Amino acid sequence: MKKVLSGIQPSGQLTLGNYIGAMQNFVKLQETEECFFMVVDLHAITVPQEPAMFREQIESVAALFIAAGLDPAKSNIFVQSHVRAHAELGWIMTTLTGMGELERMTQFKDKSAGKDSVGAGLFVYPSLMAADILVYNADLVPVGDDQKQHLELTRDLASRFNSRFGEYFTVPEPYIPKVGARIMSLDDASKKMSKSNPNAGSYIALLDEPSVIRKKISRATTDSGREVKYDPANKPEISNLISIYSHCANMTIAEIEARYEGQGYGPFKKDLAEQVVNVLEPLQQKYKAIRESGEIHAILKQGAERASELADRTLAGVKEKMGFLAPRG
Repeated sequence: MKKVLSGIQPSGQLTLGNYIGAMQNFVKLQETEECFFMVVDLHAITVPQEPAMFREQIESVAALFIAAGLDPAKSNIFVQSHVRAHAELGWIMTTLTGMGELERMTQFKDKSAGKDSVGAGLFVYPSLMAADILVYNADLVPVGDDQKQHLELTRDLASRFNSRFGEYFTVPEPYIPKVGARIMSLDDASKKMSKSNPNAGSYIALLDEPSVIRKKISRATTDSGREVKYDPANKPEISNLISIYSHCANMTIAEIEARYEGQGYGPFKKDLAEQVVNVLEPLQQKYKAIRESGEIHAILKQGAERASELADRTLAGVKEKMGFLAPRG
């Protein structure tokens, strides 16, 4: 079994894009690999967080992991800050990272653009992300387009450490699922569906009420014309909606095109809303049951204990190779 590591930040509401693009793949991976899935709270504080809301979001994301189908018996599910080795190895990786490498990160440029003041954490967090991966010697890392640069840095840092201190880290590979989707914004198909978008109508949150889902899809931007045709280059908006339909209804694009031939966008969008509701309502019921039971805390404790066992061993080996004095007595 290969080790797989991935995480989601507890900032904003998780969206249908997170579910289709990431969480569904997590569920498949846990059947065949050794998986570590975490709520990356240390990354979230690179921008200011309101404490009470932050705490709620961490617990909410963890509960959504379980509601989406992650099984604590098959996957290690935990909160990043509950495994202290992440932060310590993160500092060590920071000392091995060059300023120029961090300055080239396009995500930092995007997130810092137009801001008068930017925290140092936002600048150096790719080094912490590298530590997240290397502390488990992960073989595979599911990544989207916006994280490919960070994984390349991780690979460089693993190779740099191995060259300087002796072979130790696995150089991780990106995991690109054979079947996956990059779900785009409902108001602009040139942008990824994002929980950080200030326009709530641009995304479907996993915990949106059915009436809200129906309204958002009815107002989703469509291309000129009325043909339900998958053509990302010329009809990006309707193509995005078809992609969502395909994943929620488990139908091929050709089947969807045939079903709505000659019908126009109205009936298609109405049926799409029901397909999304049918997927999210059971997830929401599971989520509510998990939150009400309080079992998420025991799950996270168990996951952190198992993850810490491996992470602490990795960190101890790193420090030994680097020449740190180990505590005695």
